[in-house]
Amino acid sequence: MTKVLVIESSARQQGSVSRQLSQQFIANWQSAHPADAIHVRDLAVDQVPHLDANLLGGWMTPAEQQSDAERVALALSNQLTDELLAADVLVLAAPMYNFAIPSTLKAWFDHVLRACVTFKYTESGPQGLLSGKRAVVLTARGGIYAGGAQDHQEPYLRQVLAFIGIHDVSFIHAEGLNLSPEAYEQGLNQALAQLTTVA
Repeated sequence: MTKVLVIESSARQQGSVSRQLSQQFIANWQSAHPADAIHVRDLAVDQVPHLDANLLGGWMTPAEQQSDAERVALALSNQLTDELLAADVLVLAAPMYNFAIPSTLKAWFDHVLRACVTFKYTESGPQGLLSGKRAVVLTARGGIYAGGAQDHQEPYLRQVLAFIGIHDVSFIHAEGLNLSPEAYEQGLNQALAQLTTVA
């Protein structure tokens, strides 16, 4: 049985194209793989705190010396990291906000990029520990950015996923959504059509 972890990061529950894409992905996957397990974490509903002194302290302080706040921060980081470690396929639904990923998704990465857990340092440099996993990234964008200098989503996500050992990454971009009604329809339909190839 394959385990799929879906991370939602749109601030909107209604009218979100990235959520529409992820829901279609889930429907396609369940149709093709009915026995697989899919877990959805919605960062807009269950918000993950941004990296702070409590989380850093939880990572770096011996358990017997941790404050209550550090233990709480570490427990959440452990939960998020365990979800990622258990997954075979990671799906990131990410609208483009100001040329990049939502801050909620960045906060999630800050909790799961863990030295000696999801990556380690070696004499030859950092080495990702999550090899063998696959990732699918579903983006929604008002303009046309793929392959251009203003696209800070895909390069960042490819780098951070590779850092933890995930190199098999597929991107599906719904672009041009704010340009015109026709462009919206075209961008959405192209992305939905591409979804059939990744499930």
